Amino acid sequence: MGALVGLLFGVGGVLVFLAITAKSNQSPVQSRAVGRLQRLVDASGVPRLTVGRLLFASMSVGAVLALLVLIVTTVPMAALLAGFVGSAVPILLTRRRARLRQRALRTAWPDAVDALVSAVRAGMALPEALADLARNGPEPLRVAFAMFASEYRATGSFAHALDTLQNFLADPVADRVVASMRIARQVGGTDLGTVLRTLSALLREDARTRGEIEARQSWTVSAARLSVAAPWITLALLCTRPEAVAAYRSTAGAVVIAAAAVLSLAAYRVMLAIGKLPIESRMLR
Repeated sequence: MGALVGLLFGVGGVLVFLAITAKSNQSPVQSRAVGRLQRLVDASGVPRLTVGRLLFASMSVGAVLALLVLIVTTVPMAALLAGFVGSAVPILLTRRRARLRQRALRTAWPDAVDALVSAVRAGMALPEALADLARNGPEPLRVAFAMFASEYRATGSFAHALDTLQNFLADPVADRVVASMRIARQVGGTDLGTVLRTLSALLREDARTRGEIEARQSWTVSAARLSVAAPWITLALLCTRPEAVAAYRSTAGAVVIAAAAVLSLAAYRVMLAIGKLPIESRMLR
């Protein structure tokens, strides 16, 4: 009887532990963080890039940069801050790649829809017209439409091939285009050309407006980067003098560097928020 009670108690303890662990693994904060990184990886379009590889690259770059700064300056606080900055470099580069890719796709979509209009007018079915963009479409979109054509030939399902195209591009504009393709597929007939022409006009106007706003607000981003870099360039130059190194290695010097880092980061985030355009939300099914 005692062994049975002990066994039941052990099993109950294991079940409670698994329940607590499962709940902690699905915490809202962790889920949101992983979800943001996954969306960033998807939007970047970098082949074979995963969240795990991105985090590994961040930790590696941060550790190497911290070690180099510690060797050069012998200031622990400066090395710690350099490690934080270095760990952010792969994520920032991935984010830049995602922005450039979205900009290229936003520019290419109106031409792609115009090509669809021409193909539909020539008598091609909508799936065939989409597959033809793998050869005659804009260069940034050819790989995606080649994947669409391959998926459509393999499954014969237009909806499933559109889902593959949407997941591969992972772009808000692509979501709008795919949704319009679904509607166009359903209505068909004489309304198909009207839907595609309206979509092309809307995409071209949106790309033009957003491009003008980004060009006007680019000075805000440049000013933010310059304002953040200037104090740390000064710190690097000061660390070439032994008396400055001795001062910054003290507790008071570490507090000054930490306070400067917090103020620099806060100012940078505020200036980026001022010049930031609204982010389009994705239309996920």
